[in-house]
Amino acid sequence: MAGAGTNRAFRRKEFPKGPQGVGVRTVLVLALAAAIGVSVRAPESAPLHLVGVIPLPNVRGRIDHYGIDLEGRRLFLSALGNNTVEVLDLRTNRLLRTLTGLHEPQGVTYAPDSNKIFVANADGGKVRIFDGTTYRLLSTLDFGDDADDTRYDAASGRVYVGYGDGGIGVLDSRTGKLLGKIPVPAHPEAFEVEKGGGKIYINIPDAGEIAVASWPKRAIVARWPMQEYRSNFPMALDAKDQRLFVVTRRPPQFLALDAATGRIVAHLTAVGDSDDLWYDSARKRIYISGGGGFLSVIEQLDRDHYRSLGSIPTAPGARTSFFAPELGRLYVAVPRRPGHGAEVRVYEVPGR
Repeated sequence: MAGAGTNRAFRRKEFPKGPQGVGVRTVLVLALAAAIGVSVRAPESAPLHLVGVIPLPNVRGRIDHYGIDLEGRRLFLSALGNNTVEVLDLRTNRLLRTLTGLHEPQGVTYAPDSNKIFVANADGGKVRIFDGTTYRLLSTLDFGDDADDTRYDAASGRVYVGYGDGGIGVLDSRTGKLLGKIPVPAHPEAFEVEKGGGKIYINIPDAGEIAVASWPKRAIVARWPMQEYRSNFPMALDAKDQRLFVVTRRPPQFLALDAATGRIVAHLTAVGDSDDLWYDSARKRIYISGGGGFLSVIEQLDRDHYRSLGSIPTAPGARTSFFAPELGRLYVAVPRRPGHGAEVRVYEVPGR
């Protein structure tokens, strides 16, 4: 965990101003809102503030998930449609390195205990492991097909990979060796690992359910049908209050569930085509990014009550994001579109 002293480089005044510097930020936000027909509160009262942009001039196609190296201030971005992982320097807001030789990378995780980068590839199902300093390819694991989202659990020293028509692979983060697999009913999308790795919550949209897996048992121990909600992709966990957050695409809904029973305790309308969801425990807020072209921000009043704080316009297709609570930053990937290159937009949470 980074202390306050290490975050000085992230003060707003040190972000490159570029074409959307502080003087024109209000105009930019309002113009974006008008362009996509979304209402948004004034920047002064917004729950997130746009403070920087990282251009990705050579990236084309769909952008998927991220990983972070907090100590080294590096963000790893899976440019699935570009067959690359882009390494971004968060001190300078610039591209640092591009990893090639990949095949539709989807999930990327950095393990600080071993200084290794784990990249899951959809095409071919391979997880490629790179040295975090030299970026040299160290080893490759074959999961058969569609290696997707990844997670790292520091307490257990494990990296988790969702893959294929139904499985969670568990790797030793230090050696990169496969420790075992947990079968699931269909392809897993987002999942959350409890601290210590004993329990795993898994979104399985093709089965219309959320599954709960036990690593000690190497098995599914609970299955929660999604009822009238479909296409449950992103997920986050409030471990303290034992609330599981899920967003569905059909209909576009934010759901809060009891993490012990799967009971839905609250639901609100959210951005469509969502692919990432983040819980900000310090501010009791939820950030949801979606291809519908905006961020949904929700406030947690208590464990069973929630309210919308409004919508912040981004761009069509901006489905994926990454929240770094230690830095107070939300990073949103905007894919290449006519007349504009791909980029990562950097948002600051209030109270920094």
